[in-house]
Amino acid sequence: MTQSAPPRALLLAGPTASGKSALALALARRLGGTIINADSMQIYRELRVLTARPTPEEEAAVPHRLYGVRPAAEAGSVAWWREAALAEMAAARAAGRLPILAGGTGLYFLSLTEGLSAIPPVPPAARAEARALLAALGAPALHARLAAADPETAAMLRPTDGQRLARAFEVWRGTGRGLAAWQREGARTGPAPWRFAAILLDPPREALRAAIAARFDAMLAAGAVEEVRALLALGLDPALPAMRAHGVPELAAHLAGRMTLGEARRRAILNTGRYTKRQATWFRHHVLAEPGLTHIIHARIAGETQFNDARWAEIFAFLQGGVDAVQQGG
Repeated sequence: MTQSAPPRALLLAGPTASGKSALALALARRLGGTIINADSMQIYRELRVLTARPTPEEEAAVPHRLYGVRPAAEAGSVAWWREAALAEMAAARAAGRLPILAGGTGLYFLSLTEGLSAIPPVPPAARAEARALLAALGAPALHARLAAADPETAAMLRPTDGQRLARAFEVWRGTGRGLAAWQREGARTGPAPWRFAAILLDPPREALRAAIAARFDAMLAAGAVEEVRALLALGLDPALPAMRAHGVPELAAHLAGRMTLGEARRRAILNTGRYTKRQATWFRHHVLAEPGLTHIIHARIAGETQFNDARWAEIFAFLQGGVDAVQQGG
């Protein structure tokens, strides 16, 4: 009996503001796809504006899944996302649609392509030390300590993401190995039983910086300050991931009277740009790095919604060839 090939799916990755949502929408329309969120901030329902979630009109145009599905008070996790994403991928397949996983969270993609890691239990003392350091030093200083001890993991994390930094520090302190090393070498679940092709958006730095600034200005015009004011009114733990989303700390400082709106804007754009540089570097080394399975688009920027016929033909040829290559390799 001939064994049937695994179902196929498309991964669409890239740094913040590189144009993933627009391209995902265009591909979903042309390919009959369901877009599944692979961004760790777009899962929070209170952050539609500051995370640049698809608009209601875009969500109505093609199926969108895992956007705004968790309250900011509940931290998401890679394990939760993987389970939810696999369920949505199965539902898309049952409906005859292509799953298109679009986002900028590299660990989400790795959880599908390589599986979750078997990290041993962390001693309570290591966990307590990590939380104490976070409270005493703050997230950026903890990031610096992690970078000195475990630079590979530190490069994957934002200096403001206190919760994930504390987790990474406790894993290094408690096991003697970095979180990235465990994730790379200690797969427990194994890869998801799917055939993947991946598109990586990698626009020029200058174009990306301009896109980040334009996008943040659009967010301000769309009510980003009011969104942060409503988030702060919930009285949430500042260490929660949603409280560290790009623009939230800066606009919170503005609302508290500690900086002008202009300074908050400048810092948010600067910090986002620094994060996208780390994202781009990480994606170049980790997103389906096997030759022939990742199509890199260097010119894509936020706001671009059209490709010429030659570029579409190039993308479709890659998708067909990439999926075939995965099937042959499996």
